[in-house]
Amino acid sequence: MYERIPKEIVDFLSSKGGRSLLIKGSAGTGKTTFALQVLEELGTVKESFYLSTRVSDDALYRHFPWLKDKEMRDRIIDASRVLLEAMYKEEDVILTGVEEEEGTLKAAKKFLSSIYEEEYVPTKVDRTRLSVLLERNRMPEVERIYDSIDHILPKKSLLVIDSVEGITHKYGLEAEELIYTIQKDLVENSNTNILLVLEKKDAPNLEYLVDGVVSLSMYFVDGRLVRQIKLEKLRATRILQPNYLITLDGGRFRCIRPFDDGEKFSKWSPVGDKDGFYSTGIPDLDAILGGGLKKGSYNVIEIDENVTNSEYLAIVRPILLNFISNNRGVMAVLSGGDHPENLKNDLCRFIDESLFRKWVRIVDYFSSESSEDYILAMSGKSADEIRRMWLENINAIRGGGAGPIIDYTGFDTLEYLRGDTIAIKDLFSAVAQIKISKDVGIGVIKPGLKIAQEIMNMADTHLRIIDINRTPCIYGIKPKTIMHAITVDPEKGLPYIKLVPIV
Repeated sequence: MYERIPKEIVDFLSSKGGRSLLIKGSAGTGKTTFALQVLEELGTVKESFYLSTRVSDDALYRHFPWLKDKEMRDRIIDASRVLLEAMYKEEDVILTGVEEEEGTLKAAKKFLSSIYEEEYVPTKVDRTRLSVLLERNRMPEVERIYDSIDHILPKKSLLVIDSVEGITHKYGLEAEELIYTIQKDLVENSNTNILLVLEKKDAPNLEYLVDGVVSLSMYFVDGRLVRQIKLEKLRATRILQPNYLITLDGGRFRCIRPFDDGEKFSKWSPVGDKDGFYSTGIPDLDAILGGGLKKGSYNVIEIDENVTNSEYLAIVRPILLNFISNNRGVMAVLSGGDHPENLKNDLCRFIDESLFRKWVRIVDYFSSESSEDYILAMSGKSADEIRRMWLENINAIRGGGAGPIIDYTGFDTLEYLRGDTIAIKDLFSAVAQIKISKDVGIGVIKPGLKIAQEIMNMADTHLRIIDINRTPCIYGIKPKTIMHAITVDPEKGLPYIKLVPIV
């Protein structure tokens, strides 16, 4: 599942008193997007400001169209407008009026102060450190921010400065003295949350001055872009997940929470097919594959070594459920460690057990007998007996006719039982049969498989599942696709899955 910003950062900025958060990272990692998302999520219209020193507000609106919303537009301050008159005309009247200290605003401040009990509640902005800097240079943007926060007190303000270097270069300051000034005046003594965006990825000489530090980065896995936010320091806040996978899809910042398949459940409703395809049961995956699993195709799912069973089952489960729910058969040889009864219990949370028993057969080469009709116990059986059992059950799950089936194979089991040479021959035969039929083959490849390359060479579709920061991700090798995070549908819950593009 995904959320706009990490919970740890929400907790950090929601604490009593002011907090400062340093945001660092190379160009293009999403620092501005993150800062704007925090502003939208945690700031209120009248108490939050975005001071941009790098681009004009027009440029921001081009890059982030969602900022054009009236509430967000009111928070954007283009620092090139030195006196900012256009934004504060109404406030200027209030600030210069004698009624402020004797009227409604004064009463409101007293009321808010009264409900804070013994907590320190500032009623006037501390300008001690700012006064020292102003002896060298006037800084109209910063002075006006101080004025605006002063007007809001004792309410808590949220200010984003993007970027620190934009201010310091303009006025010939050192970054340390600007941050120290803001930390002491606004954060510690004026109840203000400050987000400070840096234009560089490292600033060890600044990190000790602030309450929190996060870094954004991007790198590539098999040629696919991956984005990450690292929570390096959040004072007085418990960090349960230090690294989050993130996406900037649609100009929004979203972090992907660690995979959890136990939050919410729904019964399965079949997903319709497109001509020439069988739906995977995951509309996002169908779209990536051009319609789903092509009839008569062989499809490989490669599982990385750090992917858990529950993570890859998130993809396999909807495929099986949708096939079964559409009255189609599944013949399966499970991977090592997967037990037939566990699969039945899992799938029958979402469909009627009678449906499972009618359409699913699981070949168990390690058991000589079974009381369950869906388990084909093959251990100790002769070749002729195995062939007879196979054909009888294939006919049963085809509905007594020529209905399509999924031929599902965990190749680690097949290689262990048959050896790599014979397993390859069996695979050639199975794939050839599938390609002249309306069936679908699904092969699961786990690490260490000797015949992996031969399997991948024969595949029409090759998907790979990996784990990044406890989040399962999937990407296509055939066809080639970008990285997608595998998440549980937040509205429907398990077994419904959504794929979030990592861009």
